[in-house]
Amino acid sequence: MKETLEYTAPDLRAKVRRTVMDPGVYMMKDASGKILYVGKAKNLKRRLSSYFLKTGVADIKTRTMLQRVTDFDTIVTASEKEALLLESNLIKRYRPRYNVILKDDKRYPVLRLDLKHPYPNLTVVRKIGKDGAAYFGPFASAHAVRETLKFINKHFRLRKCKNREFAQRTRPCLHYQMDACFGPCCLDVKHVFYRKIVDEVILFLKGRTPELIRKIRAEMEAAVQRLAFEEAAQLRDRMQAMEMTLEKQRAVTRDLYDRDIIQMATVDSLTMINILSIRGGYLQGSRNFDIPETLSDPAELLSGVIRQSYPHGAQCPKEILVPGRPPDAALLEDWFRSEHGQRVNIIQPQRGEKKRLLDLGRQNAETALQERMAETARMRTLLERLGRRLRLGQAPRRIECFDNSNLFGQSPVAAMVVFEDGRPRRDHYRKFTIRTVGKPDDYASMDEILSRRFTNHPDWPLPDVLLLDGGKGQLNIAVDILRRLNMEGRFAVAAIAKMEPERGDLQDKIYVPRRANPLNFGSNEEVLLFLQRVRDEAHRFAIRFHRQKRRQKAFVSDLDGIPGIGPKRKQALLRHFGGLSAIRAATLDELSALPGMNRKAARVLRERLASAQKSG
Repeated sequence: MKETLEYTAPDLRAKVRRTVMDPGVYMMKDASGKILYVGKAKNLKRRLSSYFLKTGVADIKTRTMLQRVTDFDTIVTASEKEALLLESNLIKRYRPRYNVILKDDKRYPVLRLDLKHPYPNLTVVRKIGKDGAAYFGPFASAHAVRETLKFINKHFRLRKCKNREFAQRTRPCLHYQMDACFGPCCLDVKHVFYRKIVDEVILFLKGRTPELIRKIRAEMEAAVQRLAFEEAAQLRDRMQAMEMTLEKQRAVTRDLYDRDIIQMATVDSLTMINILSIRGGYLQGSRNFDIPETLSDPAELLSGVIRQSYPHGAQCPKEILVPGRPPDAALLEDWFRSEHGQRVNIIQPQRGEKKRLLDLGRQNAETALQERMAETARMRTLLERLGRRLRLGQAPRRIECFDNSNLFGQSPVAAMVVFEDGRPRRDHYRKFTIRTVGKPDDYASMDEILSRRFTNHPDWPLPDVLLLDGGKGQLNIAVDILRRLNMEGRFAVAAIAKMEPERGDLQDKIYVPRRANPLNFGSNEEVLLFLQRVRDEAHRFAIRFHRQKRRQKAFVSDLDGIPGIGPKRKQALLRHFGGLSAIRAATLDELSALPGMNRKAARVLRERLASAQKSG
């Protein structure tokens, strides 16, 4: 790959005419040099000409966005496939505003099964990694994944403990006593037997429930023939549970095929994407993604959605039904073969059962879009009422909320959460470690954190409302800091104090500057509930960070920081000797003989431990 010369001339038309006619990637920039949009093209000159040389073709939305573009760069690639991969990498790297980036304020949960472990277990994660594990999902909600995991834990008896607990356990846990685990951590459970159960779990998670029922029925009948009636009874119970699960699922096709349906609905600049997942002919779930604004046309949008919906390691269907086959559909099908090692057909059905499924997807997309628009209108009204109550003159768009957390002064931290247009902006959340306060002092902690936020981070957008978890004390601290920084009056400041029923307080109180009594929301109770939600999110985020700090501190020992003693050697030492005192008492030969150790590392270890003991 080679990058073209970077032009500084403002005449984009002349620059387009000088662009090569090779495949590659183009990056549109604004006046500050920020990348607004990344696209790929089989012919760069032809694609860029459609933006800058043709007139009267683009819609109003696209023309408005293009007014922000002051320059563009191109990267020439050897093939269109290489451009496809480069485009995906650049979008992940820069996250341009006008690109198709699937986001719904959270990652959908998936189940992870580490097949490299001799006794795999299921864990819930929200990110698919390139680690060789098998991933199943994504699930439409946390409730759905919990119910699935609960069913598997009850009827398949896989281990529940984490890998660290599994390696250190000396006797079976309560799950084994409750007949919910085979106890491979301590008991002699054959790998072949356990792997057979794992294969059944994989069939279930892949939507192969009818196939799994037939398999279990055959095993049950074989057990009866062997007169193993207890084993047959367990298999019967598992089969009946499978059949009940199957009855609850909705069969939508007769061919028992794996396919996904991707549909969209658009109103103005908002597009809603709906993905229906069908496995083995049964509807498994539905996911929605909203795309507020993009330079992509419908075909480019579909292409971007397909690539982002199936990252490396994700489950892929045999077919993907779409409302219009993208021009690069053949390229995407080749991408599936190289990235996932399987064939996936991208189809635009015209009639029959598949067309009915596509219509079902469109109905779901339209319903989700209507719900989002109604929620947006409701939130806009709520924020306008909040703006009037705080005398802002307009609805606040960005709200920042701060909260502190510590345990008797230990591991003090703070957190900042951000809501924009009434919705969490988790990519703007920030964590702070309190550096200057060594005792429980919320006021001093708030002083430090707010000073750091407005002094050290001038590039962060200013809030319309600064909300603090606390009462008048925290509010006065914030007002004083803003006065020192000459920022007083640039945005609203408020503090939210929890209700105290013993004092007769029946609801949380909102304090603002230059007012002795808290605000009375009266009929605006919904506004108060929204501020409580923002405060609770900040509290949750701060508590989570504080617990992480405490866990990290709990695992710190004299073995940390010793040259040559990394996490694996540290774990091996503690597992073999049982504790720090036994490691100190061990001889140089005993330490050197431990697998993974050597004499040099053992000598440094003994010297450091002896030095630490003397200084302690």
